Amino acid sequence: NPPAGGNETTSGNTEGAIQIGGIGPLTGSGAVYGLATKQGAEIAIQEINTLGGLQFSLNSQDDEGDIEKAVNAYGKLKDDGAKIIYGCTTTNPCVAVAAETYADRYFQITPSASSTDVTAGKDNVFQVCFTDPNQGITAANYIKDNNLGTKIAVIYNNGDAYSTGIYNSFQATADEIGLEIVTVQTFPDDTNTDFNVQLNAAKDAGADLVFMPIYYTPASLILNQAKTMGYAPTFFGCDGMDGILDLEGFDTSLAEGLMLMTPFNAWGTDERTVNFVTTYQGQYDGIPNQFAADGYDCIYAIYEACQKAGVTADMSHEDICAALISTFTSSDFSVDGLTGSGMTWAATGEISKAPLVFEVQDGVYVAR
Repeated sequence: NPPAGGNETTSGNTEGAIQIGGIGPLTGSGAVYGLATKQGAEIAIQEINTLGGLQFSLNSQDDEGDIEKAVNAYGKLKDDGAKIIYGCTTTNPCVAVAAETYADRYFQITPSASSTDVTAGKDNVFQVCFTDPNQGITAANYIKDNNLGTKIAVIYNNGDAYSTGIYNSFQATADEIGLEIVTVQTFPDDTNTDFNVQLNAAKDAGADLVFMPIYYTPASLILNQAKTMGYAPTFFGCDGMDGILDLEGFDTSLAEGLMLMTPFNAWGTDERTVNFVTTYQGQYDGIPNQFAADGYDCIYAIYEACQKAGVTADMSHEDICAALISTFTSSDFSVDGLTGSGMTWAATGEISKAPLVFEVQDGVYVAR
């Protein structure tokens, strides 16, 4: 099995293969996301290479979630002979690297950097995750249409592009449809550990639903502190919340009734999901989250586009880039994956797939 961590790794067959250069946090506070996207990609490459024919290798570089280190990682991937760029995992590094790949004409696809800034003005950069505005709009409408709350509080990370992007579209949509937001609370970064001020503000405002477009590490602390203070609204999150049930040391009973939007359900019963989850657990000893599933789908999207476009390992990265842009944006190209069926891409690089809403019941996701 390929290694699960480290600062850089290469997996898959290398001789005569198309090298895919991966960038994401393999160490540091964001490693839970970077490792998931890397491991999902590794499983896809193992499956693809077993089929014979077109072969891939994955050269994974660690950016620690840092912009400068991400750009340096990209430089190393170029030196190593990468032909396609997979990543970055998080938004700010991805925006920086995308500017470089656009200038150099490398095809780039990210599993999880969801800001529209990632793809804006760049014809070579594509996303497999759905975008931040999409999530904010969908969440507001879903809460309103299903009468999930009459007074809404928001807690978001105002130092994070992902969290802020979702909040902005959520707020704008709430204003349009008459969803009452009674308080908006922020925190500066995901290392924040005390959320009593934010929770007390929500409680004092009478909020019966708290919308949290944040990652699952701070969310786990919020759920714990809410229970301690006896505050039990409905908590509603987005795809960054996916993985909270597998967070080490987290009491999953705290997430009972938590609602979240995510394109992937690890407890799904379809054959592809079952096989992926079984393989993932066997190799990495954990339940795969949406980040891992999007990583898996990313590699299969590259594979199917390469096959359709007739891409070969001896082609230049510029020629591969042009071929993949043409294929991804063609009207007759779609991909079935773990996170969506019939996934298609616009010329903007944005994916078309519907987010699904789940509720945590007895420690598993149940479709709403």
